[in-house]
Amino acid sequence: MLIAQLSVAGEGNLYPLPHPDDSVDIDSISTDQTALDEFLAGQSNLPWVVFRAAHRAANFPTLPARARAVLAALARTVDANRPYAAIFARRELLTDRAMQSMRTFYRSLDDLEAAGLIERVPQKRFGTAGLFGRAYLHLTEKSAIVLGYIVPSSAQQPSGPQPDEILSSNVENAERVNEPDHSFSSPCVTVADGAIYKDLFPKNQKRQPGELPADLQRLLNLGFRQFLIFKLMREAKAHAKLLSDVVEATWEHLRNAKRPISYLRALLRSPVDFRHQIRAKRLATEQLAEEKARAASIDAAVLQCAGHTFIDSANTRLITVSSGADSITVHHCQEARPRVATGQWAAAFVAALNAREVVPATSGQLRDFQLKCDSNRHTVQSMTTVTPEHAMPRTRTSTINDRLSEMKKMLRATCAGVSLENRQDRCAEGSGVAYR
Repeated sequence: MLIAQLSVAGEGNLYPLPHPDDSVDIDSISTDQTALDEFLAGQSNLPWVVFRAAHRAANFPTLPARARAVLAALARTVDANRPYAAIFARRELLTDRAMQSMRTFYRSLDDLEAAGLIERVPQKRFGTAGLFGRAYLHLTEKSAIVLGYIVPSSAQQPSGPQPDEILSSNVENAERVNEPDHSFSSPCVTVADGAIYKDLFPKNQKRQPGELPADLQRLLNLGFRQFLIFKLMREAKAHAKLLSDVVEATWEHLRNAKRPISYLRALLRSPVDFRHQIRAKRLATEQLAEEKARAASIDAAVLQCAGHTFIDSANTRLITVSSGADSITVHHCQEARPRVATGQWAAAFVAALNAREVVPATSGQLRDFQLKCDSNRHTVQSMTTVTPEHAMPRTRTSTINDRLSEMKKMLRATCAGVSLENRQDRCAEGSGVAYR
Protein backbone atom coordinates (compact mmCIF):
# COMPACT_ATOMS: atom_id res chain seq x y z
CA MET A 1 0.00 0.00 0.00
CA LEU A 2 1.01 3.58 -0.58
CA ILE A 3 0.78 4.33 3.13
CA ALA A 4 3.80 2.12 3.77
CA GLN A 5 6.04 3.75 1.19
CA LEU A 6 9.22 5.54 2.21
CA SER A 7 7.99 9.01 1.17
CA VAL A 8 5.02 8.69 3.47
CA ALA A 9 7.17 7.37 6.26
CA GLY A 10 9.12 10.60 6.26
CA GLU A 11 12.31 9.95 4.32
CA GLY A 12 11.73 12.91 2.02
CA ASN A 13 12.79 12.86 -1.63
CA LEU A 14 15.48 10.17 -1.25
CA TYR A 15 13.20 7.58 -2.72
CA PRO A 16 10.60 9.32 -4.86
CA LEU A 17 7.43 7.59 -5.91
CA PRO A 18 7.54 5.76 -9.24
CA HIS A 19 5.78 7.28 -12.20
CA PRO A 20 2.39 5.88 -12.96
CA ASP A 21 2.47 3.16 -15.55
CA ASP A 22 -0.31 1.96 -17.73
CA SER A 23 0.30 -1.58 -16.57
CA VAL A 24 -0.65 -0.67 -13.00
CA ASP A 25 -4.16 -1.51 -11.95
CA ILE A 26 -6.46 1.54 -11.70
CA ASP A 27 -8.39 0.10 -8.75
CA SER A 28 -5.27 -0.27 -6.65
CA ILE A 29 -4.26 3.34 -7.37
CA SER A 30 -7.65 4.71 -6.27
CA THR A 31 -7.48 2.61 -3.13
CA ASP A 32 -4.07 3.93 -2.27
CA GLN A 33 -5.18 7.53 -2.90
CA THR A 34 -8.14 7.07 -0.58
CA ALA A 35 -5.86 5.74 2.13
CA LEU A 36 -3.51 8.71 1.68
CA ASP A 37 -6.38 11.19 1.98
CA GLU A 38 -7.61 9.49 5.14
CA PHE A 39 -4.11 9.66 6.60
CA LEU A 40 -3.59 13.29 5.73
CA ALA A 41 -6.96 14.25 7.20
CA GLY A 42 -5.75 13.17 10.64
CA GLN A 43 -2.51 15.15 10.67
CA SER A 44 -3.73 17.38 13.53
CA ASN A 45 -2.83 15.11 16.38
CA LEU A 46 -5.18 16.31 19.13
CA PRO A 47 -5.23 14.94 22.65
CA TRP A 48 -8.01 12.50 23.42
CA VAL A 49 -9.80 14.94 25.75
CA VAL A 50 -9.79 17.71 23.12
CA PHE A 51 -10.76 15.33 20.35
CA ARG A 52 -13.69 14.06 22.42
CA ALA A 53 -14.77 17.62 23.27
CA ALA A 54 -14.70 18.65 19.60
CA HIS A 55 -16.67 15.51 18.71
CA ARG A 56 -19.30 16.21 21.36
CA ALA A 57 -19.62 19.83 20.25
CA ALA A 58 -20.04 18.82 16.61
CA ASN A 59 -22.84 16.41 17.56
CA PHE A 60 -24.77 18.64 19.97
CA PRO A 61 -28.40 18.02 18.93
CA THR A 62 -30.17 21.15 20.18
CA LEU A 63 -27.92 23.68 18.47
CA PRO A 64 -27.92 24.87 14.88
CA ALA A 65 -25.11 23.70 12.61
CA ARG A 66 -23.37 27.06 12.72
CA ALA A 67 -23.38 27.11 16.53
CA ARG A 68 -22.04 23.52 16.68
CA ALA A 69 -19.15 24.46 14.38
CA VAL A 70 -18.17 27.43 16.55
CA LEU A 71 -18.50 25.36 19.74
CA ALA A 72 -16.18 22.74 18.23
CA ALA A 73 -13.68 25.48 17.36
CA LEU A 74 -13.85 26.76 20.92
CA ALA A 75 -13.39 23.24 22.27
CA ARG A 76 -10.21 22.88 20.20
CA THR A 77 -8.92 26.33 21.31
CA VAL A 78 -9.61 26.40 25.06
CA ASP A 79 -7.04 25.09 27.53
CA ALA A 80 -8.19 21.63 28.63
CA ASN A 81 -6.55 22.04 32.03
CA ARG A 82 -8.31 25.38 32.63
CA PRO A 83 -11.66 25.26 30.86
CA TYR A 84 -12.99 28.37 32.61
CA ALA A 85 -10.05 30.55 31.56
CA ALA A 86 -10.27 33.16 28.81
CA ILE A 87 -10.01 31.85 25.27
CA PHE A 88 -7.04 33.64 23.70
CA ALA A 89 -7.98 33.47 20.05
CA ARG A 90 -8.70 36.09 17.43
CA ARG A 91 -11.87 36.14 15.44
CA GLU A 92 -9.96 35.23 12.28
CA LEU A 93 -8.69 32.01 13.86
CA LEU A 94 -12.12 31.00 15.13
CA THR A 95 -13.83 31.81 11.84
CA ASP A 96 -11.22 29.78 9.93
CA ARG A 97 -11.69 26.77 12.20
CA ALA A 98 -15.46 27.06 12.06
CA MET A 99 -15.36 27.84 8.27
CA GLN A 100 -17.83 30.72 8.67
CA SER A 101 -18.02 34.34 7.75
CA MET A 102 -17.78 37.06 10.35
CA ARG A 103 -21.53 37.72 10.44
CA THR A 104 -22.35 34.04 10.77
CA PHE A 105 -19.74 33.79 13.52
CA TYR A 106 -21.47 36.51 15.55
CA ARG A 107 -24.86 34.85 15.06
CA SER A 108 -23.37 31.59 16.29
CA LEU A 109 -22.02 33.33 19.39
CA ASP A 110 -25.52 34.67 20.07
CA ASP A 111 -26.91 31.14 19.80
CA LEU A 112 -24.29 29.74 22.19
CA GLU A 113 -24.88 32.51 24.68
CA ALA A 114 -28.61 32.00 24.55
CA ALA A 115 -28.05 28.30 25.25
CA GLY A 116 -25.87 29.15 28.24
CA LEU A 117 -22.74 27.51 26.84
CA ILE A 118 -20.46 30.56 26.67
CA GLU A 119 -20.10 33.84 28.53
CA ARG A 120 -19.14 37.06 26.72
CA VAL A 121 -17.39 39.54 29.00
CA PRO A 122 -17.93 43.21 28.06
CA GLN A 123 -15.02 44.98 26.48
CA LYS A 124 -12.89 46.95 28.93
CA ARG A 125 -10.95 50.16 28.54
CA PHE A 126 -7.43 50.86 29.75
CA GLY A 127 -7.64 53.87 32.07
CA THR A 128 -4.11 55.15 31.56
CA ALA A 129 -3.90 54.91 27.78
CA GLY A 130 -7.58 55.44 26.98
CA LEU A 131 -7.67 52.42 24.63
CA PHE A 132 -10.13 49.54 24.35
CA GLY A 133 -9.07 46.03 25.34
CA ARG A 134 -10.16 42.68 23.93
CA ALA A 135 -13.48 41.00 24.68
CA TYR A 136 -12.68 37.42 25.70
CA LEU A 137 -14.94 34.37 25.63
CA HIS A 138 -15.37 31.96 28.55
CA LEU A 139 -16.95 28.53 28.74
CA THR A 140 -19.67 28.09 31.31
CA GLU A 141 -19.99 25.17 33.72
CA LYS A 142 -22.67 23.66 31.55
CA SER A 143 -20.52 23.64 28.43
CA ALA A 144 -17.46 22.35 30.34
CA ILE A 145 -19.50 19.36 31.58
CA VAL A 146 -21.00 18.74 28.14
CA LEU A 147 -17.61 18.84 26.43
CA GLY A 148 -16.10 16.52 29.05
CA TYR A 149 -13.51 18.88 30.45
CA ILE A 150 -15.01 18.56 33.93
CA VAL A 151 -16.21 15.25 35.36
CA PRO A 152 -18.78 15.71 38.12
CA SER A 153 -18.03 13.72 41.28
CA SER A 154 -20.47 11.20 42.69
CA ALA A 155 -20.71 13.13 45.97
CA GLN A 156 -21.59 16.44 44.40
CA GLN A 157 -23.70 16.25 41.30
CA PRO A 158 -23.92 19.35 39.12
CA SER A 159 -27.01 21.39 39.41
CA GLY A 160 -27.52 21.38 35.67
CA PRO A 161 -28.66 18.49 33.49
CA GLN A 162 -26.32 15.55 32.73
CA PRO A 163 -24.62 15.21 29.35
CA ASP A 164 -26.86 12.28 28.41
CA GLU A 165 -29.94 14.29 29.30
CA ILE A 166 -28.66 17.23 27.27
CA LEU A 167 -27.99 15.03 24.26
CA SER A 168 -31.50 13.52 24.50
CA SER A 169 -33.36 16.84 24.81
CA ASN A 170 -36.34 17.28 22.55
CA VAL A 171 -37.03 19.62 19.66
CA GLU A 172 -38.85 22.10 21.87
CA ASN A 173 -35.60 23.03 23.58
CA ALA A 174 -33.98 23.55 20.21
CA GLU A 175 -36.76 25.92 19.18
CA ARG A 176 -36.40 27.77 22.48
CA VAL A 177 -32.64 28.12 21.91
CA ASN A 178 -33.20 29.59 18.47
CA GLU A 179 -35.30 32.36 19.94
CA PRO A 180 -33.39 35.70 20.19
CA ASP A 181 -32.44 36.16 23.84
CA HIS A 182 -29.26 38.22 24.00
CA SER A 183 -27.66 39.57 27.14
CA PHE A 184 -26.41 42.68 25.34
CA SER A 185 -29.41 44.92 24.89
CA SER A 186 -27.14 47.62 23.46
CA PRO A 187 -23.50 47.46 22.27
CA CYS A 188 -21.01 48.01 25.08
CA VAL A 189 -18.60 49.85 22.76
CA THR A 190 -18.90 51.88 19.60
CA VAL A 191 -15.66 50.88 17.88
CA ALA A 192 -14.40 47.51 16.76
CA ASP A 193 -11.67 45.57 18.48
CA GLY A 194 -8.25 45.66 16.87
CA ALA A 195 -5.90 48.26 15.48
CA ILE A 196 -8.66 50.60 14.31
CA TYR A 197 -9.41 52.02 17.76
CA LYS A 198 -5.81 53.15 18.24
CA ASP A 199 -6.25 55.97 15.71
CA LEU A 200 -9.57 57.60 16.47
CA PHE A 201 -8.66 60.84 14.66
CA PRO A 202 -6.72 59.95 11.49
CA LYS A 203 -5.07 62.74 9.59
CA ASN A 204 -6.47 61.70 6.23
CA GLN A 205 -10.06 61.71 7.42
CA LYS A 206 -12.25 64.12 5.48
CA ARG A 207 -14.87 65.70 7.67
CA GLN A 208 -17.77 67.81 6.56
CA PRO A 209 -16.91 71.41 7.55
CA GLY A 210 -19.27 73.46 9.65
CA GLU A 211 -20.66 76.88 9.00
CA LEU A 212 -18.48 79.79 8.00
CA PRO A 213 -17.81 82.58 10.50
CA ALA A 214 -20.09 85.56 10.18
CA ASP A 215 -17.28 87.90 9.11
CA LEU A 216 -16.20 85.57 6.27
CA GLN A 217 -19.59 84.93 4.72
CA ARG A 218 -19.24 88.11 2.65
CA LEU A 219 -16.53 86.34 0.62
CA LEU A 220 -19.23 84.18 -0.96
CA ASN A 221 -20.44 87.21 -2.93
CA LEU A 222 -16.95 87.62 -4.46
CA GLY A 223 -16.84 84.13 -5.98
CA PHE A 224 -15.32 82.20 -3.08
CA ARG A 225 -16.64 78.70 -2.36
CA GLN A 226 -17.13 77.36 1.13
CA PHE A 227 -14.40 74.72 0.86
CA LEU A 228 -12.01 77.30 -0.60
CA ILE A 229 -12.59 79.62 2.35
CA PHE A 230 -11.77 76.80 4.79
CA LYS A 231 -8.62 76.08 2.80
CA LEU A 232 -7.63 79.75 2.93
CA MET A 233 -8.16 79.67 6.69
CA ARG A 234 -5.61 76.84 6.93
CA GLU A 235 -3.18 78.76 4.71
CA ALA A 236 -3.55 81.87 6.86
CA LYS A 237 -2.87 79.81 9.97
CA ALA A 238 0.28 78.43 8.32
CA HIS A 239 1.47 82.04 7.79
CA ALA A 240 0.67 82.98 11.44
CA LYS A 241 -2.34 85.07 10.43
CA LEU A 242 -6.10 84.99 10.75
CA LEU A 243 -8.18 85.13 7.60
CA SER A 244 -10.75 87.28 9.40
CA ASP A 245 -8.10 89.90 10.19
CA VAL A 246 -6.83 89.98 6.61
CA VAL A 247 -10.32 90.35 5.17
CA GLU A 248 -11.30 93.00 7.71
CA ALA A 249 -8.17 95.09 7.11
CA THR A 250 -8.29 94.93 3.28
CA TRP A 251 -11.99 94.57 2.56
CA GLU A 252 -12.34 97.72 0.47
CA HIS A 253 -9.42 96.78 -1.80
CA LEU A 254 -10.49 93.13 -1.88
CA ARG A 255 -14.00 94.02 -2.95
CA ASN A 256 -12.76 96.14 -5.85
CA ALA A 257 -10.07 93.64 -6.99
CA LYS A 258 -10.39 92.00 -10.42
CA ARG A 259 -9.08 88.65 -9.13
CA PRO A 260 -9.95 88.59 -5.42
CA ILE A 261 -8.79 84.98 -4.85
CA SER A 262 -5.26 85.62 -6.12
CA TYR A 263 -5.16 88.96 -4.34
CA LEU A 264 -6.18 87.41 -1.04
CA ARG A 265 -3.56 84.66 -1.32
CA ALA A 266 -0.91 87.27 -2.04
CA LEU A 267 -1.99 89.13 1.09
CA LEU A 268 -1.63 85.95 3.12
CA ARG A 269 1.96 85.53 1.93
CA SER A 270 2.89 89.17 2.66
CA PRO A 271 4.74 89.97 5.94
CA VAL A 272 2.18 92.61 7.00
CA ASP A 273 0.69 92.58 10.48
CA PHE A 274 -2.98 93.00 9.66
CA ARG A 275 -3.99 92.56 13.28
CA HIS A 276 -2.01 95.70 14.19
CA GLN A 277 -3.82 97.62 11.45
CA ILE A 278 -7.17 96.48 12.78
CA ARG A 279 -6.21 97.49 16.31
CA ALA A 280 -5.11 100.92 15.05
CA LYS A 281 -8.39 101.37 13.15
CA ARG A 282 -10.42 100.30 16.13
CA LEU A 283 -8.48 102.66 18.40
CA ALA A 284 -9.02 105.55 15.98
CA THR A 285 -12.72 104.69 15.76
CA GLU A 286 -13.02 104.58 19.55
CA GLN A 287 -11.22 107.91 19.91
CA LEU A 288 -13.48 109.46 17.29
CA ALA A 289 -16.52 108.11 19.08
CA GLU A 290 -15.25 109.50 22.38
CA GLU A 291 -14.62 112.91 20.81
CA LYS A 292 -18.10 112.92 19.32
CA ALA A 293 -19.61 111.99 22.66
CA ARG A 294 -17.58 114.69 24.40
CA ALA A 295 -18.64 117.28 21.80
CA ALA A 296 -22.26 116.25 22.18
CA SER A 297 -22.07 116.61 25.96
CA ILE A 298 -20.40 120.05 25.59
CA ASP A 299 -23.09 121.21 23.17
CA ALA A 300 -25.80 120.00 25.52
CA ALA A 301 -24.21 121.84 28.46
CA VAL A 302 -23.83 125.06 26.43
CA LEU A 303 -27.45 124.89 25.29
CA GLN A 304 -28.52 124.67 28.93
CA CYS A 305 -26.51 127.84 29.68
CA ALA A 306 -27.89 129.86 26.74
CA GLY A 307 -28.98 133.36 27.81
CA HIS A 308 -27.49 133.11 31.32
CA THR A 309 -24.79 135.23 32.98
CA PHE A 310 -21.83 133.78 34.88
CA ILE A 311 -19.05 135.26 36.95
CA ASP A 312 -15.69 133.85 37.96
CA SER A 313 -14.65 133.03 41.50
CA ALA A 314 -12.46 136.19 41.78
CA ASN A 315 -15.39 138.41 40.75
CA THR A 316 -13.29 140.01 37.99
CA ARG A 317 -14.90 138.67 34.82
CA LEU A 318 -18.52 138.65 33.79
CA ILE A 319 -19.47 136.05 31.15
CA THR A 320 -22.73 136.23 29.25
CA VAL A 321 -23.82 133.37 26.93
CA SER A 322 -25.82 134.43 23.88
CA SER A 323 -29.36 133.21 23.37
CA GLY A 324 -28.32 131.01 20.46
CA ALA A 325 -25.35 129.54 22.40
CA ASP A 326 -23.02 130.38 19.51
CA SER A 327 -20.85 132.98 21.32
CA ILE A 328 -20.10 134.45 24.72
CA THR A 329 -19.32 137.99 25.93
CA VAL A 330 -16.49 138.39 28.45
CA HIS A 331 -16.28 141.66 30.37
CA HIS A 332 -13.24 142.24 32.56
CA CYS A 333 -13.57 144.78 35.36
CA GLN A 334 -10.41 146.64 34.25
CA GLU A 335 -11.55 146.97 30.62
CA ALA A 336 -13.87 149.65 29.37
CA ARG A 337 -15.75 147.48 26.88
CA PRO A 338 -16.55 143.71 26.87
CA ARG A 339 -15.03 141.28 24.33
CA VAL A 340 -16.93 138.76 22.21
CA ALA A 341 -15.47 135.22 22.09
CA THR A 342 -16.24 133.02 19.07
CA GLY A 343 -14.81 129.74 17.82
CA GLN A 344 -13.44 127.08 20.21
CA TRP A 345 -14.70 128.59 23.44
CA ALA A 346 -17.25 125.99 24.48
CA ALA A 347 -14.79 123.34 25.73
CA ALA A 348 -12.89 125.77 27.98
CA PHE A 349 -16.14 127.29 29.26
CA VAL A 350 -17.67 123.89 30.13
CA ALA A 351 -14.41 122.78 31.80
CA ALA A 352 -14.38 125.93 33.94
CA LEU A 353 -18.06 125.44 34.71
CA ASN A 354 -17.47 121.82 35.82
CA ALA A 355 -14.46 122.88 37.92
CA ARG A 356 -16.63 125.53 39.70
CA GLU A 357 -14.31 128.27 38.49
CA VAL A 358 -17.33 129.94 36.86
CA VAL A 359 -20.67 130.06 38.63
CA PRO A 360 -24.02 131.62 37.77
CA ALA A 361 -24.03 135.30 38.77
CA THR A 362 -26.42 136.54 41.42
CA SER A 363 -27.83 140.05 41.75
CA GLY A 364 -25.40 140.91 44.58
CA GLN A 365 -22.39 139.74 42.54
CA LEU A 366 -23.56 141.78 39.56
CA ARG A 367 -23.88 144.90 41.76
CA ASP A 368 -20.40 144.39 43.23
CA PHE A 369 -18.94 143.85 39.74
CA GLN A 370 -20.52 147.08 38.49
CA LEU A 371 -19.08 149.03 41.43
CA LYS A 372 -15.63 147.58 40.74
CA CYS A 373 -15.86 148.60 37.08
CA ASP A 374 -16.87 152.20 38.01
CA SER A 375 -14.00 152.58 40.47
CA ASN A 376 -11.48 151.31 37.92
CA ARG A 377 -12.86 153.75 35.32
CA HIS A 378 -12.46 156.76 37.63
CA THR A 379 -8.90 155.75 38.45
CA VAL A 380 -7.94 155.57 34.79
CA GLN A 381 -9.46 159.00 34.05
CA SER A 382 -7.57 160.66 36.92
CA MET A 383 -4.28 159.16 35.73
CA THR A 384 -4.72 160.55 32.22
CA THR A 385 -5.45 164.16 33.36
CA VAL A 386 -2.48 164.56 35.82
CA THR A 387 0.94 165.40 34.21
CA PRO A 388 3.87 163.83 36.00
CA GLU A 389 6.78 165.99 37.20
CA HIS A 390 9.45 164.09 35.29
CA ALA A 391 7.71 164.54 31.91
CA MET A 392 9.95 165.67 28.98
CA PRO A 393 9.55 169.28 27.61
CA ARG A 394 7.71 169.72 24.33
CA THR A 395 9.91 172.63 22.82
CA ARG A 396 13.21 172.24 20.79
CA THR A 397 16.26 174.08 22.14
CA SER A 398 19.53 174.98 20.38
CA THR A 399 21.31 172.07 22.01
CA ILE A 400 18.82 169.64 20.60
CA ASN A 401 19.16 171.17 17.14
CA ASP A 402 22.97 170.89 17.18
CA ARG A 403 22.80 167.32 18.29
CA LEU A 404 20.35 166.44 15.55
CA SER A 405 22.64 168.08 12.91
CA GLU A 406 25.62 166.03 14.04
CA MET A 407 23.58 162.84 13.88
CA LYS A 408 22.48 163.65 10.32
CA LYS A 409 26.06 164.22 9.16
CA MET A 410 27.20 160.98 10.69
CA LEU A 411 24.42 159.03 9.01
CA ARG A 412 25.23 160.54 5.59
CA ALA A 413 28.92 159.74 5.91
CA THR A 414 28.17 156.19 6.95
CA CYS A 415 25.88 155.69 3.96
CA ALA A 416 28.64 157.06 1.63
CA GLY A 417 31.19 154.55 2.99
CA VAL A 418 33.75 157.04 4.43
CA SER A 419 34.28 158.38 7.83
CA LEU A 420 33.35 161.93 8.68
CA GLU A 421 36.93 163.13 9.42
CA ASN A 422 38.49 161.81 6.14
CA ARG A 423 35.78 163.40 4.08
CA GLN A 424 36.23 166.79 5.72
CA ASP A 425 40.02 166.67 5.04
CA ARG A 426 39.60 165.85 1.33
CA CYS A 427 37.00 168.57 0.88
CA ALA A 428 39.26 171.14 2.53
CA GLU A 429 42.28 170.28 0.32
CA GLY A 430 40.32 170.20 -2.95
CA SER A 431 38.09 173.21 -2.76
CA GLY A 432 38.94 174.89 0.46
CA VAL A 433 35.32 174.67 1.48
CA ALA A 434 34.50 172.89 4.71
CA TYR A 435 31.88 170.20 4.77
CA ARG A 436 28.69 171.38 6.28
